[in-house]
Formats: sequence, structure tokens, C-alpha cells
Amino acid sequence: MSRSERSPLLLAGLLAAAGVTHFAQPRQYDAIIPGALPGDPRTWTYASGAVELALAAGVALPRTRKVAALATAAFFVGVFPANVKMAVDWRNRPARQKAAAMGRLPLQLPLVLWARSVARNGEGRA
Repeated sequence: MSRSERSPLLLAGLLAAAGVTHFAQPRQYDAIIPGALPGDPRTWTYASGAVELALAAGVALPRTRKVAALATAAFFVGVFPANVKMAVDWRNRPARQKAAAMGRLPLQLPLVLWARSVARNGEGRA
């Protein structure tokens, strides 16, 4: 399997793993839901996990890959405020935790570009 054939499956795997953790360990996600969002943070955590699982399925399937990968890029942009909140909230934590929270911020750009690349190279048909 070539690198370009693996890329969508790796992205789908990342999304699926992240989606599962939203349900398996929701408290860690609840804590980074921006307070400006209406409703209960747990609802947002579960909704975000469900979206990630749906995006994973869409990216994995050639027929829906292009649209799902574009939606994934938008999703990565949309969750950026949660990563900013985490970095701000963790600014007084031990150095390793603070570095992990800060490190998430620049990682969003490669994730967005990866999803766009998958969309550009995606099948979009059966």
C-alpha cells in the first residue's frame, strides 16, 4: 500500500481514536470546552466525539472521502478554541503538561493541511 493510500486510513484512525476517547474519558474534554458555548460541556464532549467518529467513517470510505476530509479540516479549525482554552488553563501546570498543552496549538495547522491533502487526493466516488 502506497503512502497516499495509507494517508486517509491513518487520518481516519486518528479521528476514530480521538472520538472513542471522548466517550471513554469525557472529563478531560469537558474541562477544555469554552465557557462561552451554551449548555453542558459533557454534551459538547459527546457531540464532538460523535462527529469525529462520523468523520472517521467518511474519510475511510472512498465514496465520501473528499467531502468528509474537507469537513475534517473545518472540524480541526473549529476545535482550535478548545485547544487555546487548554493552553491558557494549563499555563501554571508543571512544565511537561504546559508544553503538551502549548504543543497542541501549532499541531492544528498540519492536521488541517493533512485533511485538505486527503480531500484533494480523495476518490469522491465508488
